[in-house]
Amino acid sequence: VQTFRDNSNGANGLTFDHQGRLLACEGGAGRVTRTEKDGRITVLADKLNAPNDLVYCIDGSIYFTDLRRRDAPASAPPNAVYQITRQGEVRAVASDLGRPNGVALAANQQTLFVADSERQNVRAYEIAPDGGLIRGRVVADLKHSQPGGPDGLKTDEKGSLYVTGHGGVWVFNDGRHIGTIETPEKPANCAWGDNYRTLYITARTSLYKIRLRATGTRTF
Repeated sequence: VQTFRDNSNGANGLTFDHQGRLLACEGGAGRVTRTEKDGRITVLADKLNAPNDLVYCIDGSIYFTDLRRRDAPASAPPNAVYQITRQGEVRAVASDLGRPNGVALAANQQTLFVADSERQNVRAYEIAPDGGLIRGRVVADLKHSQPGGPDGLKTDEKGSLYVTGHGGVWVFNDGRHIGTIETPEKPANCAWGDNYRTLYITARTSLYKIRLRATGTRTF
């Protein structure tokens, strides 16, 4: 194990772009960044609350969630999903969630899924031709008597949705909860690896992995 970057400003959600450059939500600094091949840090969006998770699209744009801090002033921007366009414009595209958290794209890149940790569900939005989000609807319900709601999420090529929540990773297909990948610790996020056939799961003090028959959605 090697340290990739010290002082990451509370980096949370991570992904890569098509050139293999690391994209990060730096929650502690209120910004989204890209690490260049030579190690330089390029700021893609700043003056945010606490960006949480992000996903890279085939058209070169980026969707990310931004959460108000508990002690945020009244003037702070609301909780929202944002898009960074190919031209570098940062714009809010959805603000109808309680606390937007993890984000993931469908395999055909025509739908964006967003976990709402406050309302304990996952919403799906159709992506309009201009990149905006339309016709949002609830597609997964993770309501549970125990504290904590959905966090990170991913999709596979057959349309299943993998959501970290109470007890492990909840798996949904067509809105139906078809099973849970149980984890020894409370999970936070998940990511595909090993040719998109292994699901890696981050938890409180450990990293877990499980080999699956499904093939994960490729976004970079």
